[in-house]
Amino acid sequence: MIALDTNLLARLLLQDDKAQHARVKALLAKDLVFTAPSTVFLELVWVLEANDCTAAEVAKGLTLLLGLPNFRPEQAGAVRVAIHGYTQGMDFADALHLALSGASDAFMTFDKAFVRKAGKLGASPRVVVA
Repeated sequence: MIALDTNLLARLLLQDDKAQHARVKALLAKDLVFTAPSTVFLELVWVLEANDCTAAEVAKGLTLLLGLPNFRPEQAGAVRVAIHGYTQGMDFADALHLALSGASDAFMTFDKAFVRKAGKLGASPRVVVA
C-alpha cells in the first residue's frame, strides 16, 4: 500500500499543473493500492477552499477520491461522515474532529457556533460548550 500526500490529490482534483495531473492519473491507473491519512483530507479541503472551490465542489472531489477502486484511505467512514457535515454547513475540520470522536459520549469545545451547527444537524456525539 502506498500513502499519498495532499499535493498529489490536489493536483488530481484541481488540474492546475498539467504535467503533475498526468503523473497522478498514471500513478492511480497502476495495479497498486493507495491510502492517505485523514489529515491529508483535512489539508486537502483547505487547499481546495484556498483555490476558490465551493463546498459542493470540495465535497464532489472528496467523494470522487473515496470512490476510486484502488484508494483505501484511513478512516474512510469518518471522512464520509465529515463530508456530509461539511455539505450541511459545518466546517470540514470540525466535522472531521467530530466524526473521529464517534465513540465518545460528547465533544467539548469553546466554539459556540460549532455547538449550534452540530445541534441543528443532530450530530453524534453531541457537541457541548466547555
